[in-house]
Amino acid sequence: MSKPVDPNIELFKSIGLSQAKAAEAAKSPKSATILKEIIEGNAKIAAGVEEKQAGLIASLSVSLAKADLGAPERDYVINKILNGDLKTVDQVNAAVKYLQANPSPVNDAEFDKECGVGFSITPEQIFEHVKSYLASNTVTGWANLGAVITGVKANPDLRWAAPVEIKNAVEKAFLETFGPKQAAQPKAKEPKKDTKPKAQSSEAATPAQSRKTVFEEGFLGNLHKPGGNPQIHPHLREAHLAATGGNVWTRFPPEPNGYLHIGHSKAIFVNFGYAAHHNGKCYLRYDDTNPEKEEARYFESILEMVRWLGYEPWKITYSSDYFDQLYELAVELIKRDKAYICHCTQEEIKVDRGEKRGQPRPCIHRDRPIEESLTEFEGMKNGKYKPKEAFLRMKQDLTDGNPQMWDLTAYRVLETPHHRTGSKWRIYPTYDFTHCLVDSFENISHSLCTTEFIASRQSYDWLCDVLEVYKPRQSEYGRLNLEGTIMSKRKILTLVEEGYVNGWDDPRLYTLIALRRRGIPPGAIISFVSTLGVSTAPSNIEIARFEQSVRQYLENSVPRLLMVLKPLKVTLENVPDDYVTFVEKPLHPKIPELGTATIPFSKVLYIDADDFRLEDSKDYFRLAPGKTVGLFQAPYPITCTSYKTDPETGAVTELICKLENEGQLKKPKAFIQWVAEHAPSGSPVRIDETRIFHRLFKSDKPGSDFKNDIAPDSLEVVRTAMIEVGFLPLAKKMLDDARKEAKQRTEKANKESAPAADDDTPHATAEQLVGNECVRFQGLRVAYFALDKDARLECLNTAPEVKAERKQGDYIVLNRIVSLKEDSGKSS
Repeated sequence: MSKPVDPNIELFKSIGLSQAKAAEAAKSPKSATILKEIIEGNAKIAAGVEEKQAGLIASLSVSLAKADLGAPERDYVINKILNGDLKTVDQVNAAVKYLQANPSPVNDAEFDKECGVGFSITPEQIFEHVKSYLASNTVTGWANLGAVITGVKANPDLRWAAPVEIKNAVEKAFLETFGPKQAAQPKAKEPKKDTKPKAQSSEAATPAQSRKTVFEEGFLGNLHKPGGNPQIHPHLREAHLAATGGNVWTRFPPEPNGYLHIGHSKAIFVNFGYAAHHNGKCYLRYDDTNPEKEEARYFESILEMVRWLGYEPWKITYSSDYFDQLYELAVELIKRDKAYICHCTQEEIKVDRGEKRGQPRPCIHRDRPIEESLTEFEGMKNGKYKPKEAFLRMKQDLTDGNPQMWDLTAYRVLETPHHRTGSKWRIYPTYDFTHCLVDSFENISHSLCTTEFIASRQSYDWLCDVLEVYKPRQSEYGRLNLEGTIMSKRKILTLVEEGYVNGWDDPRLYTLIALRRRGIPPGAIISFVSTLGVSTAPSNIEIARFEQSVRQYLENSVPRLLMVLKPLKVTLENVPDDYVTFVEKPLHPKIPELGTATIPFSKVLYIDADDFRLEDSKDYFRLAPGKTVGLFQAPYPITCTSYKTDPETGAVTELICKLENEGQLKKPKAFIQWVAEHAPSGSPVRIDETRIFHRLFKSDKPGSDFKNDIAPDSLEVVRTAMIEVGFLPLAKKMLDDARKEAKQRTEKANKESAPAADDDTPHATAEQLVGNECVRFQGLRVAYFALDKDARLECLNTAPEVKAERKQGDYIVLNRIVSLKEDSGKSS
């Protein structure tokens, strides 16, 4: 019997779509309904349009299925398509996004600018952009083709250029620069195998040894060699190489105005990892140029997170270490007629910089005499002006197409005392002035940052060259974004202050301190980041992918313990009341070095309530009345003979089971987890709180209304969980081992790192590396868990030789790190 034809397909074909595209448009019921409504509501579309416009209308219906757009806004986009103003799917998507944020009445000029209406660029102009990109990047040959196409596309001036024209221009430039692309050489014939046994050669590379790392290929593999960054004077390069010894020097330069998040882990990995791979050095440099937003807790947390992730700064510095030098160079910039004092309001500066017109105009103070600017700058320093009354602005190039060359602010007045310099300064340098110059002072060979700073590279180079100082090479890679969460410090602060989460380290957040508290190992984060690779393209990763990476890391690195979340009592009817046997079980079936645990097996057991049901069926293999089931690592299976219920609710409260013996020949089809009741050995260990964290937001992309996107039940607390008695000695051993390792690592770091600048500099301590989260395990068939910082267990802080036992006043709190993979046994 033939499948009935979807009537929508014929309708969609009637407006100009091909058979394939019409069928594709009909696949999704929601977008198909919207497309049908558009056709029935617009006579021009119903009469048929060009195939390209029909395709754009279909794409619009897909966007509208995901966006809440009113009828006036929808009709506005449709008219723009029919008028030929919107010509690409990218423009249609941008239009929907713009109208979501800016509903009717629509500002036509602003809409056209944001959506590329009227955009025009010739192939020759695109080719000039490509040549400019090649000139300012280290590109070694055809192997870089993909990376260069991606990098050129990131240019804001090419936002609406056709991708195929960009690709053609890049290939043309490569052909001119590197010649024809060489075909791959055929593989040489392998020599005949020598069957005679040979001693293992140390030079014979295994596949793992021959495989290139992320630091040897792609974006990082194609970076320039130290000293390969061009200088305005040869002596600057020579002095730089003399200072660094020709080695890689990088820096991780966070602003100490908030806690680091998962995105920063990539920056830490790139900067510290690239330097370490080349036996170089990496600074931790605090960009502390805004005392209004900086707090001591952020300085301390940043160092703690860098060390927790496994890296040790060669030297800890601050931008404020260089305030005197920066001030002297600002004076020199004025003397060279490359900076001036501006007294415009911030609104006037925005207008002058072309914020509302797209084109800059000269500030009325731009041509004031040099001596006058010097006097005024001295006045700014001495407190003559209040904040926002005077600025030092760089005199750049207003004819340049790059807004980062439109007279950026170099210094502003701030009255807040600085955490390190106190009230010495009333003026503070901006990021645009400070960053490149401090990179220069510290002889950074590779200034690695994310792609949002691409436009800043031109002003970075300009300032170094104008002042004739050593010019590091800035190179940009794509940032790491995790979908389904937020990383904005302002938005997270709102969540904290309004009580949606319990602090910056709430495990539902993706700050690094939150991920640490949740129990995610630092090695899992670094492993995750390294597998993503490093390129100019941003990494937009789903939470599920991140959690799967963590799960894979934990699978073969943590012990496995018997655990039940919702215990159901089991009494074995055919054994004496004092029956007990002790079972020695491995802590991991594949990792014998993790050791073993000895646990009791007694007359009273507890299984998980989900492992029993009253109604049996052929596809159900766990426990039911009359059914036999195996118990993980227990001596014998059990068979349920009867059960007890609550007289009021009817809920099953206890199972009466029979312990089978060696005569039970048939092997059980399923095995379930259990714990035993045995007071003399302290079994089971009852968990006061087991915190299970679900996604904080309902959508993958929480927007400006993120508070309305919060899931109602993102935190689940279970107060009935039980775990095998082996947990306590294991937890104690884990923390003892972590403390020992942290002490050794810290002693080594303090010995090898450069001395701290002063007593205010955070120091490396062993305590930074050790917390309750070091206790991690898999609850067998349940999930992966870690001990929360709220837990109180006296035995964890006793001497290693003291037996681990629970004391009065102890309080155990576990966090679920991640769930387990889909388990067919659980669903049966």
